[in-house]
Amino acid sequence: MSLRLALVAGSFFLAACAPPKTPLTDSRDSPAAVAQSVIDAVTAGNSAALASLALSEQEFREHIWPELPAARPERNLPFSYVWGDLHQKSGTSLVATLAKYRGQRLSLVEVRHGEVTRYQSYTVHRDSVFVVRAADGATEDVRLCGSMVEQGGRWKVFSYVTND
Repeated sequence: MSLRLALVAGSFFLAACAPPKTPLTDSRDSPAAVAQSVIDAVTAGNSAALASLALSEQEFREHIWPELPAARPERNLPFSYVWGDLHQKSGTSLVATLAKYRGQRLSLVEVRHGEVTRYQSYTVHRDSVFVVRAADGATEDVRLCGSMVEQGGRWKVFSYVTND
């Protein structure tokens, strides 16, 4: 019994000594706040703001990658491949989104998500759809980002891949 107690105490000690993760930068307190920031940046054509609203390589490596099934050793997928693929597809999708929506007047009505996947320290909300009102008053569903990540009550764009 004392060995089991020592092992449990030791694991708590090691966890307490682990360096804390840096928080997600430029995150928001709700999916609606993320959506409004994305809408503002897209319609303004502000690529720097859009990059800041999405996971950086460091954030993906530190917060996301360790819990993804792709990171398991038996999968034999290097981080650089997975990040590079996600980053390239996200950038390509974002170029098309900017071309389509830059300069438009859009106001957020609602945010909807499709599939939700919970991991130990974060949740991914896929198939993000923003219901927006255009300048003429009509509402429409738009896909300006593909998914959002929620961690510790904070929200951020996971990727801009929309598969449209």
